[in-house]
Amino acid sequence: MPEISAQVEIPNRALFKAAEVCDILKVQPYVLRSWEAEFPKLGIAKAAGAPRVYRRKDVEQVARIRHLLLVEGLTLAGVRRKLDEDTAPVGADAPAIDELIGRNARERLTAVKRGLRSILDLLSSDGGGFRLAPPPASTRARPMPVTRTKTVRGKAAAPRHGSTRSTHARRKRSA
Repeated sequence: MPEISAQVEIPNRALFKAAEVCDILKVQPYVLRSWEAEFPKLGIAKAAGAPRVYRRKDVEQVARIRHLLLVEGLTLAGVRRKLDEDTAPVGADAPAIDELIGRNARERLTAVKRGLRSILDLLSSDGGGFRLAPPPASTRARPMPVTRTKTVRGKAAAPRHGSTRSTHARRKRSA
């Protein structure tokens, strides 16, 4: 059996067929399909009825799943939890974020918040002199134009084409 923990060399391409993924990661197609059923975010279909196509990100994810299952000995449920933990967003109060945005970022944000609240108070007060303008008059609905029908001797004219009378009946009547 080949070394499980060896790093996998993924070609520098955007899309891979399922058979190519199986060759790269040394897994059987039924295994890949079962992992796809367990992890629905894997793979994308190009069109209805088309074969399943994998993005490079998906191939990396399958390699991670394979490593967690075969090397670390996790179950599918354990792999799912581990992947959820790895992709979970970092908490808002994490020290790494504070370090990235600067030491006085909280003070600056507090000052901006106070300024926005004062603008809100100014706009919501009755004595501020600010009023919302009415909508422009051009937004009102216009009446539909009336269409007139052509009349012949006080009666509505029959349509020229598509009449129910045949040409023979018209000739016979006019003679």
